[in-house]
Amino acid sequence: MNHSRSLSRAFFDRPTLLVAEQLLGMRLVRIENGQRLSGFIIETEAYIGEEDQGCHARAGLTPRTKVMYGPPGHAYVYFTYGMHWLLNFVTEREGFPAAVLIRAVELDEGEEIVALRRNGQPRAQWTNGPAKLCQAFNIDGTWNGYDLCQPNALLYVESQSDGSPFLALSVTTTPRVGLYSVQEPWRSIAWRFVGSPLSALGKKHRAVPET
Repeated sequence: MNHSRSLSRAFFDRPTLLVAEQLLGMRLVRIENGQRLSGFIIETEAYIGEEDQGCHARAGLTPRTKVMYGPPGHAYVYFTYGMHWLLNFVTEREGFPAAVLIRAVELDEGEEIVALRRNGQPRAQWTNGPAKLCQAFNIDGTWNGYDLCQPNALLYVESQSDGSPFLALSVTTTPRVGLYSVQEPWRSIAWRFVGSPLSALGKKHRAVPET
């Protein structure tokens, strides 16, 4: 597998808001039994530090949040509502808890596999939410702490050869989703980043993986 365009640890070792925005248009890749599943990241959310009341790190260093305090460029995968796995990428320096939640991708590779996993749902709803994405890509708690930047990784993010996203996205920001019991200003802070899906930009913008 060609990992020459995989994002380096230095990409994740930066301010979380910057990482969250610049992940838009990058390609999330999962290698499963030698086959690529991939999708362009079109929605993210930032969670930053112990002061952020929307962040799991508000509880401090615990067995659950330990990964967030670790090196950047690792996966933080957690279980929620007793039924869903959610995928995050650890950001910033080791010892400071921060991560970016991957909320949605636009599927690009692995359509047949994902169609079976999403069990007859319309294609537009296959990966348009963080739990749906994890189901589609078969990501669960066994991936928690996984190094996305290691050589020959089976889960990683790739860019174009020059390190830029695969397409130019118009980006909007909104409050994060589902933080109903979180106090202000954390409930309303605009740390959710949404990019235009490729389908809205036309097929001519779709990138073909390098071989």
